[in-house]
Amino acid sequence: MKPRTASALALAALLGASAINHVRDPAFYYPVVPRVLCTDKGGRLGLMTRRNWVLASAAPEVLAAVGLLLPGTRKAAATATAVMFAGFTAGHVSALRRAFGAGGTRAARRIHAVRLPLQLPLVVWAWRLRRP
Repeated sequence: MKPRTASALALAALLGASAINHVRDPAFYYPVVPRVLCTDKGGRLGLMTRRNWVLASAAPEVLAAVGLLLPGTRKAAATATAVMFAGFTAGHVSALRRAFGAGGTRAARRIHAVRLPLQLPLVVWAWRLRRP
């Protein structure tokens, strides 16, 4: 197996596992959804509940995983995946700010202090898969 194919397979597996976990344990992802987007948190731009955002976010992860597995769609899927990971960064920043705020816990600070910096290698990983 070519290294690029193995890398695409690995990222697709990660995305697939994440999508499954979004459905299995949506509460794990709640802190990453900015309050401003949530109807159940009084958000100014509230369109859906936090739970619905988490469940809906599983769909692009599944589509990205499938796209990465198909050589004909890999470049487009890798681009979309890199953009998706970059976009998720805002949610991770929001979660980290809340973790260090008045209601934050020691566990939340640890979790989000690790999750935020992971976004950069994920963006780079997806972006590199754009190359043939």
